[in-house]
Amino acid sequence: MELRLCNPFRHIIPLSSSYSNQVTSSSRPRRLSVRSSHLDPNESRKLVLEVKEKLEKDHQSLPVGENGRDDEDLILWFLKDRKFSVQESVEKLHKAIKWRQEFGVSELSQDSVKKIAETGKAYVHDFLDVNGRPVLIVDAAKHFPGVHDPVEDEKLCLFLIERALSALPEGREEILGIFDLRGFGIANSDLRFLTFLFDVLYYYYPRRLGQVLFVDAPFIFKPIWQLAKPLLKSYASLVRFCSVETVRKEYFTEATLPAKFRD
Repeated sequence: MELRLCNPFRHIIPLSSSYSNQVTSSSRPRRLSVRSSHLDPNESRKLVLEVKEKLEKDHQSLPVGENGRDDEDLILWFLKDRKFSVQESVEKLHKAIKWRQEFGVSELSQDSVKKIAETGKAYVHDFLDVNGRPVLIVDAAKHFPGVHDPVEDEKLCLFLIERALSALPEGREEILGIFDLRGFGIANSDLRFLTFLFDVLYYYYPRRLGQVLFVDAPFIFKPIWQLAKPLLKSYASLVRFCSVETVRKEYFTEATLPAKFRD
């Protein structure tokens, strides 16, 4: 599955020839079945409608349409995350939809993140991993919080999450995150951004992150991880510290291995 774009913007890759410049309906994650094994389709449908009615009644100011309060696929996904608790789903959806609107997630585009993306600090890999997951790669040694605008970092982060989710094959639900920590130093440390990233995934993209690889973490990264770990909530259990060799052998084939892990 090759998803390439020519330089100079080679890391922000188009997913198809019909991909628009905006993160809109053409780039949303594919529709997925998220019914609980404990609920039949009819019961799931009833709960979706109940949440939908509550959002309409209690939160009329929220937008409608794709990723809005009447988006039944979005509602079903959050119901799954909240173990089909209607009230918890309503609360979490209200927060997520309001956040998307205030941040302007749907307005993010290649042009809006082009400058920060050209640092090469993060990108969506051209190929899926061996488990059929889109791969978001972060080159930590290229991240300089003292130089780069943190708001631009956040925009790039969200644009790439949306882009990775739009590359989900039919029937797949999760993405893989890889942090290449080779060359990481004090100037690259950014606890605030790491917390932002995992908060976004926890509150607004629940159950979308399948695993996170911290590759060749240097000694200097260990105290940062000890500070960050309690802040990452349940996502801390998804983190695996591993070597480049592990990435090569367990996550990609020779043909799909990211170039940065070939040497």
